[in-house]
Amino acid sequence: METKYIYKEQDITVDMMFKIERIVNILAKRDKKDFDTAFAEFIDSSTYRILQNVNNLFWAENSEFIVDEYDREMKFRY
Repeated sequence: METKYIYKEQDITVDMMFKIERIVNILAKRDKKDFDTAFAEFIDSSTYRILQNVNNLFWAENSEFIVDEYDREMKFRY
């Protein structure tokens, strides 16, 4: 089953894919990890799960803001 992101009857799937790619690229570059490793770590996070809920508009924040939220989560996760 293909995941689709719909907000107010508009398909924002492509926007979400670009957003997730940008976030993971930031994390991979900063942490000196390959994309696949950074992606696997990101999708295992609460930040990613929150991002999946398009109704909360978290997806509309810029990528750097979402990375900061991910960092906050990781700080308190361990």
